[in-house]
Amino acid sequence: MSDDPVLVERRALLKGALVAAGVASATPALAQSAASPSISARLEDVALSPNVRATVERRGQVVLIGINRPEVYNRFDPETQHALAVAFTGYEHDDSLRCAILFGHGPNFSRGIDVDAHKATIGQAPPANNESLVSYTGTNAKKRLTKPFIVVTHGDCWNAAHELHLGADIRICSADVRFGQDENTHGRFPGGGSTVRFPREVGWGNAMRYMLTGDHWGAQEAYRMGEVQEIAPTRDAAIEAALRIATKVAACGPLGIKATLESAHLAIDSGEIEAFAQMGKAYNALYSTRDFQEGRDAEAQNRPPVYVGK
Repeated sequence: MSDDPVLVERRALLKGALVAAGVASATPALAQSAASPSISARLEDVALSPNVRATVERRGQVVLIGINRPEVYNRFDPETQHALAVAFTGYEHDDSLRCAILFGHGPNFSRGIDVDAHKATIGQAPPANNESLVSYTGTNAKKRLTKPFIVVTHGDCWNAAHELHLGADIRICSADVRFGQDENTHGRFPGGGSTVRFPREVGWGNAMRYMLTGDHWGAQEAYRMGEVQEIAPTRDAAIEAALRIATKVAACGPLGIKATLESAHLAIDSGEIEAFAQMGKAYNALYSTRDFQEGRDAEAQNRPPVYVGK
């Protein structure tokens, strides 16, 4: 059966946007996957050029998105932010992809915003397709991802990069990670979401301990606070752990996964009363889906389910 013409056109447009935004794709997120060599050999090979701000690689139903400015600690200039938004939008709109993993190329995840690069763009118009992109950080609730997003951090993860890290659904770090939210020591302000997400994730006192002092912290402290769910010895091991989790997520029913995220976000955004009010409707809607019946059939036949998202 051929693809829906609308989906074909959408994928073509997104593929073009990847090129325009400076996104490299070794095994493109919008194409079929290939056999996978080792993590380290594969991931660094896709960092093709210093002009490529983000890399995209498919592993079955999982996509890996890599921040690629290691020569400047993976700091986010406007082009990097746009490239990441394009890559995440490609993931959001590709129904064959079920989970995304974000990581950093080189020795560090990211040191956050490239302040000088952003000064140079003040007053300039945003990219033409900027309004059509989902918010990969979750700072825009109307346009955020509706599918799961796992982040892997290593080395330095500071300020805006830490805020991006907090926007993920599941967080894994390497043992060498160094977190920081030190804008107040530079006369700035954590204006990319930390004042909302950090207290929510780790508690008021833990968040203020670091935002108000500017002190940095490591993997064990992040795990103690509940900020990360797993620590791995190296970046590559952390990505392997993320792939294991992402593969399990991808094997679940995508409609149920989407409903789970929607319900949880609704509880945070609008409160428990609203979330409970909408829960029955979302739950009952799944009973009429093909995936619900597939889950029942697979259980009765003692086999793994194969979900199609319908």
